[in-house]
Amino acid sequence: MSPAPLIGALVPLTRPGWVEAGRHLLAGLELAVREVNDAGGIAGRPLELVVRDTAADPGRAAAAVDELEGLGVAALAGEYHSVVARAAAARADALGLPFLCSSAVLDALTEQPTDWVARLCPAQSHGWRIYADFLLGAGHRRIAVAAQASVYWASGIRILRDRLAAGGGTVVELDMGLLDPAGVCDALVDHGATALLLLVGHPDPAVPIVKAVRRDRRLAELLIGAPAGQPEFTAWAALLGDEGAAVPFLRYRPERLTPLGVRVEASLRERLAAAPSFVAFEGYDTVAVLADVLRSHGVDRARIAESWPRVAVDGTRGPIRFSRTPGIGVWQWAWPPVQVVDRDPAEPDRFRVLHPV
Repeated sequence: MSPAPLIGALVPLTRPGWVEAGRHLLAGLELAVREVNDAGGIAGRPLELVVRDTAADPGRAAAAVDELEGLGVAALAGEYHSVVARAAAARADALGLPFLCSSAVLDALTEQPTDWVARLCPAQSHGWRIYADFLLGAGHRRIAVAAQASVYWASGIRILRDRLAAGGGTVVELDMGLLDPAGVCDALVDHGATALLLLVGHPDPAVPIVKAVRRDRRLAELLIGAPAGQPEFTAWAALLGDEGAAVPFLRYRPERLTPLGVRVEASLRERLAAAPSFVAFEGYDTVAVLADVLRSHGVDRARIAESWPRVAVDGTRGPIRFSRTPGIGVWQWAWPPVQVVDRDPAEPDRFRVLHPV
């Protein structure tokens, strides 16, 4: 009998990785594997998930790809952090190992076009342009960004600056390597900004910045935004309470889930003992796609990679298809649903849709 098919899963489960995001991603992956196996597995064999913690470390992720390749996984899945997924994608491409990226949005996931890598989440340029359009539509033209040094944040700034400039907006960058939260507040007043975007890590320095701005009377009318999605997770609300409401962010799910999504949401809520984030749905959909491919093409890695353009899977958030998208070097679902939402100040556990697409 053929060996059980293996999927290697890359997930940030320890700090400095975003542990809550990793926990949600893994919950979605594991739930989908369980359901595949409850339905008979792959050609009568149980699907197995081999999990490796990346801890937001690109070098650790690349080493994990080498290890998983040696263990005989048919494909790789997962990862949340863009710079980590980029390292994993480069190594997977070099080894000829199919990689379905769940949740990392950096446009340049690979340096050159490749057939070995596909992606479920939208490219950063797609989602962040939508966010810039939301800002312009809300009347914001003077935007400040509190930013840390990172390829991901630098890419986001370029996208925002280009899109906002086309609508008459300007972006001023506040270097969080030089400023503390009080200095951010003073800079916002000096620049006359009407919106501050948090392009920084969570909880630090995001939470102290939000607290400082919320408590500065000079900035009572300032919008705080977080396009990367920090307010999606319960830790945000737990640390900030009411001060964490009304912070718009990008969320990759529709206003109404598919019937599959409704059922999966209930199972994820039970598994997580909390409302599942869109990242959990990304994890589930990743395995749903790979299971479909494995049923049709077996565990041959080359056949899996060749199958990306023929994928047709009903996911939790809509029909999943992959295509070649200008400027994107991997097979891309173009596009998952994108919303701009925030936590309702009157009920911080509830999300308000501010800008559906």
